Amino acid sequence: MTTTTTRELQYRQAINEALRQEMERDENVIIMGEEIAGGAGREHLGIVDAWGGPFRTTVGLIQQFGRERVLDTPLSEAAFVGAAIGAASTGMRAVAELMFVDFIGVCMDQLLNNAAKMRYMFGGQVKVPFVLLTRIGAGFGSAAQHSESFYSIFSHIPGLKGVVPSDAYTAKGLLIAAIRDDDPVVFFEHKGLYGETCQVPEEPYV
Repeated sequence: MTTTTTRELQYRQAINEALRQEMERDENVIIMGEEIAGGAGREHLGIVDAWGGPFRTTVGLIQQFGRERVLDTPLSEAAFVGAAIGAASTGMRAVAELMFVDFIGVCMDQLLNNAAKMRYMFGGQVKVPFVLLTRIGAGFGSAAQHSESFYSIFSHIPGLKGVVPSDAYTAKGLLIAAIRDDDPVVFFEHKGLYGETCQVPEEPYV
């Protein structure tokens, strides 16, 4: 008989916990993106993790796993999304954090013509365990380029899976499932849910 411990957890905390637990479970899990630690280049000032991403979903990861597995990247979505897809195709389980789904146009070629098609083009010999974390949702005073909800576009791209968790429980379980998947998954976080709480098990689950 197994027991499951649950407690109230915020949506953002559930995402952070899923990332942390999967990185602890599998050393091949890496994450990269813009400002996901926030301290890049300022280590000499004692700043390693200034904020953990714009929505604090990656806070604390760089202290635990280091800069080789938590990579603050330059402001080039095409470059770091492409790098993550390449890493996934060569044995890593790569997570790339795209701050807002509005920027998807910058890296769409990497998703459409590489992540989605690579397994098919190589006759199933290549796995692409890649997760793109991104944000949707309007109504927060974030202006036109930070307020879109483009998740429906991805349902029309063969080879990509998309998930839109509705609460903290599904956010943790779906993100763990996405990271363990051998195919690319786009994971849409809704900005309006980050502070919402519900019962979430401490143990990993899918």
